[in-house]
Amino acid sequence: MGDKEKPKLFENHWVDPSNTDLQGPRPYRDSCSCFDQHHVRPSARVDFHTELQDTSSAGWQHLLALVDEAASDGREEFRPLAELSPQERRQIVTLPPSISKLTAVKHFMLYGSNLVRIPPEIGAMTGLEEFTPYTSSRLHWFPYEITRCSRLVRSTVSTRLLFGNYKLRPQFPRLQPPRDSLAEPELLDPTDLDPGRWGATAVRTCSVCDRPVEKGGLHQAWISLRVATDVLPLLVNACSSACVTALPGGAEDYIPSPHQGGQVDQPAPDWD
Repeated sequence: MGDKEKPKLFENHWVDPSNTDLQGPRPYRDSCSCFDQHHVRPSARVDFHTELQDTSSAGWQHLLALVDEAASDGREEFRPLAELSPQERRQIVTLPPSISKLTAVKHFMLYGSNLVRIPPEIGAMTGLEEFTPYTSSRLHWFPYEITRCSRLVRSTVSTRLLFGNYKLRPQFPRLQPPRDSLAEPELLDPTDLDPGRWGATAVRTCSVCDRPVEKGGLHQAWISLRVATDVLPLLVNACSSACVTALPGGAEDYIPSPHQGGQVDQPAPDWD
């Protein structure tokens, strides 16, 4: 075949550059069986992921350095996982709070991550316009603080993987009761939490008013809202019942008000 007959190659903007074995297994992330992502089973119980971030791992240390570098040079597009090895990528189950420094980033690319949660500090990324956690198969919810990204207008999320998604209507993890509603409130340290029960390892400030969350005063709620392109299930960590009451109504065709998850009534699935 002559040079003139060679087919033209187009760049694949979605390809994961750190995955060199595109036809084989993907060792850079773990499998997930939180709920059936192919069949409607809305009554099946779901829970939070329990994994803790190993902050001593090579992947975490590399990620911290990449965040600092991006904050220093003021880049507008940030693709940190593409610069990690497959082994390092698998070690990353959340993001560091230091992402709050990335105020110049307009496009945050997290394609194919092994993430199970995103920290509320994403709300400080005030320049964010596009968010791409596409095919992050273990990422089922987002922090309410992402609604603070007022410039965010484009998102690419695998919606079938989300709690309460309109295709399958899987349940939401059942949240813990508000601490001040108990007869004898257990003194809860919000800076040292079990992610399997609370969805986070620490809650320092209120998702709604941004005031500190005091010991024993954590109020959680789920709400589904449109964020950029997609309707996302958002976890609210509030300092009071008043802040939960101040939340907006849910997105159209989703649960209309904040709720506690579990066996809550949802609209019928829209299965094709």
